Amino acid sequence: MVSRVVTRLLVHVEGQTEESFVGQLLRPHLIGGFGYTDVSARLLGNSRQRSRRGGARSWTAVRQDIVRHLRQDPNARSTTMVDFYGMPQTGDRAWPGRAEANAVPFDQKAAVVQVAIADDIAAEVDGSKGRFLPYVVMHEYEGLLFSDPERFAEAIGSRDSAGEFRAIRSAFHTPEEINDSPLTAPSKRVESLFPGYQKPLMGTIAAQRIGLGPIRAECPYFDKWVESLELWGL
Repeated sequence: MVSRVVTRLLVHVEGQTEESFVGQLLRPHLIGGFGYTDVSARLLGNSRQRSRRGGARSWTAVRQDIVRHLRQDPNARSTTMVDFYGMPQTGDRAWPGRAEANAVPFDQKAAVVQVAIADDIAAEVDGSKGRFLPYVVMHEYEGLLFSDPERFAEAIGSRDSAGEFRAIRSAFHTPEEINDSPLTAPSKRVESLFPGYQKPLMGTIAAQRIGLGPIRAECPYFDKWVESLELWGL
């Protein structure tokens, strides 16, 4: 009898909210029935940055983290969960494909960045395309939470905002299309309606209250990523 290959997955994330999302929603789902023996998140950057509230780092620094992991653990697989919004576009901090994504339709933006990231890592690590699957959140983590405006509002202690959250959601075909300007990005909309919003704590509670299933049903790019991870582990 041939023994099954051990499948470990590391998810590179930008902040504590995404770290908690991986640990509390994604990990039990993937380990529960899709062949993974371990699923864990790693904040991009060193442990001193755990006190920060996330935020996109320069691609040069992020690349070093990802390449280091792929080389240190050649039997593990790796992915990312990083926001499109706020991703540096110019200068020495720029992420691959981010500036180019501005010129393509919405349904191509994530793919442009993800392909460029994969190609850049492949230039550093032989065989990485079979072990590294980048994912870019459109447009940012809070967009996923608009999958259920009522539960989102309730979870953060702002039931009175449910109607306004619902109106925001209804203005877009999917929650992932809620846009990325400094005034209208998902988190900015939430903060304008509920100034007490605390992302690391409330963002995690809201995701737990909503659940993975409703988010997948409302957010096709997120769903495609999770489906890819499911198939990867089998």
